[in-house]
Amino acid sequence: MTVEAAVIAVGREEGRRAQRLAEIGVDLAEAGAEITLVHAFETAETANETAERLGLADGSAADLARRLDSVRQVVRALEESGVSVDVDGRVGNPGAAVASVAADLAADRVVVGGQNRSPTGKAVFGSTAQDVLLSAPCPVTFVRQSE
Repeated sequence: MTVEAAVIAVGREEGRRAQRLAEIGVDLAEAGAEITLVHAFETAETANETAERLGLADGSAADLARRLDSVRQVVRALEESGVSVDVDGRVGNPGAAVASVAADLAADRVVVGGQNRSPTGKAVFGSTAQDVLLSAPCPVTFVRQSE
């Protein structure tokens, strides 16, 4: 299967997974894929709070996403490996946002990170990874959080 476009979901807390996400991005880029990182802000209020915290008066969700430490970490690791990358930001349910970007780009692969949670934890806090796995228009690679 040829991979021409790949979407990598980057959450706010990707610290320990950032390097692994970048490694997968490098592998996909070497196979010919264009890489797009996606971060979704749950609500417009969350995006506005992030903008205030970053000292930005105005900006799109993509502008905000580019400024997040977790996104910058993955971008830096990809660029150090010679991979150019686009960054997209969305406002709304993160799982739906990632699936939407994948559909918009006609992505051939989505990469999403996650962690082990109990069924109760998933019910209470939700699971972006699960949403992506169930709604992405293409195959999904799941990257487990390392201990």
